[in-house]
Amino acid sequence: MARARSWSRPCSRREVLALGAAGAAATALAACDGGSKDEPRPSGGSATTASPPRPVRLPLVLAVHPTRAAGLSADRRLVGDVRTGRRLTWEQLGGRGGAARVVRGPHAEGPAADANADADAVLAVRRDPDTVAVVRADALGPGVSALPVDGHDPVSDPRGYPVTVPADTDPGPVATTLWTGDIMLGRRVGAEIARSDDPSLPFTSTARRLVTADLTVGNLECTLSRAGPPTQGGDSFAADPTSLAGLRQAGFDVLLLANNHLGDFGPEALRRTVRSARAAGFATTGAGDDLAAAREPAIVRVGALRFGILSFNAIGETPPAGPATPGAVRLRMPPRTGPLNTSDLAALEASVRALHTRADVVVVCPHWGRQYTHRPVPAQHTVAHRLIDAGADAVIASHPHWVQNLELYKGRPVAHSLGNFVFDMDFSPEVRQGVVLELVFWGASPMAARPLPIQIGDRYVPHFLGAGSRESREILADVWPR
Repeated sequence: MARARSWSRPCSRREVLALGAAGAAATALAACDGGSKDEPRPSGGSATTASPPRPVRLPLVLAVHPTRAAGLSADRRLVGDVRTGRRLTWEQLGGRGGAARVVRGPHAEGPAADANADADAVLAVRRDPDTVAVVRADALGPGVSALPVDGHDPVSDPRGYPVTVPADTDPGPVATTLWTGDIMLGRRVGAEIARSDDPSLPFTSTARRLVTADLTVGNLECTLSRAGPPTQGGDSFAADPTSLAGLRQAGFDVLLLANNHLGDFGPEALRRTVRSARAAGFATTGAGDDLAAAREPAIVRVGALRFGILSFNAIGETPPAGPATPGAVRLRMPPRTGPLNTSDLAALEASVRALHTRADVVVVCPHWGRQYTHRPVPAQHTVAHRLIDAGADAVIASHPHWVQNLELYKGRPVAHSLGNFVFDMDFSPEVRQGVVLELVFWGASPMAARPLPIQIGDRYVPHFLGAGSRESREILADVWPR
């Protein structure tokens, strides 16, 4: 797990995770330099002469539609040519398709610069996949992709990017986060782990990428105990608790527990699963010994940023947590648990609003939807929009076992389903596909949403697909439908 890029002394995430598991995340954060965003910093004891602030510069980027971005790049000379008005072809960027339509924002040079704002150029790209925008990086957002230049990514590494222009504000702390789909480590996956005597087996092809993120989050769709009888027959999923070692080695920081399989072996198994995950150093959210515990968010310090994560189960089967009974956070909604329950939704909205007093970035992770379809049910849009209106900065969901589309609402990403990540389903190509969603934040603002296609291969081990491969293009077409 990489240390986040930050310009103040951060707490380590391992420290916050360990204390957070014991219910003391707030204490840990308060002890860090810059603890609460509402608390003034104490003044120093001796006077010093402040250095003059350095001029702020931000990347000038080539922004393209997300469906175009895979495998494309540029060099500094090409950016210079394009910003001053020269013709651009997709072949020059490493793609196919002939001449590109170029829209230049006001930070391009000379007569080629347009009077329109950078935001207008970005909007042109979102509307037309054949357009390239030349814009300053602070105009970006999850609906477009900025191309790397000379091997430097302008969003995740703005300080190292070679082409910059003056700006008024610094990007602030930069955090790269990765979010995976369903992780099921029991049944045939568990048998492969046991056969290999290696809990890291499921992540052998992806750990190198996962561990480099500043924050890595996954949905654990199984229990870690068989303390009771199976509640779903052959679809009751239980993994050996030693499998947690593989998740740690792969870089996971947070495990989402609000799903329809955490209760597969009864309430005591559920309790033991939560305790095992926390004892192993993970932050968890979505389930617990009672409703108050289940609603408690995972709060993780990433450099100078605090990420707060909530999850809920809209599918059923795992019992809802009660005032004195174990279970998962519940939202009753179509298609599985009845009409949309306004009381349940209001409680989630209240949790989002409360979390914003404790975290800089709030992400909500539903377990919802209809299985084996790329199409979200209408209630998913309704709930996602309500959560963002309440203050969520992203909504990232699981359960359908197929990928579903990524939409933008008020500039915030809603990933309706990331599909499977580690699972033993093999009855169709779609259940062996998924995406790892990379979200890059500048401060609290999501600046990029990059779905990284994966395919589950032999022994149920997922691997990242090559940029521009046929399988990758097919998956991305379902994530970013035109």
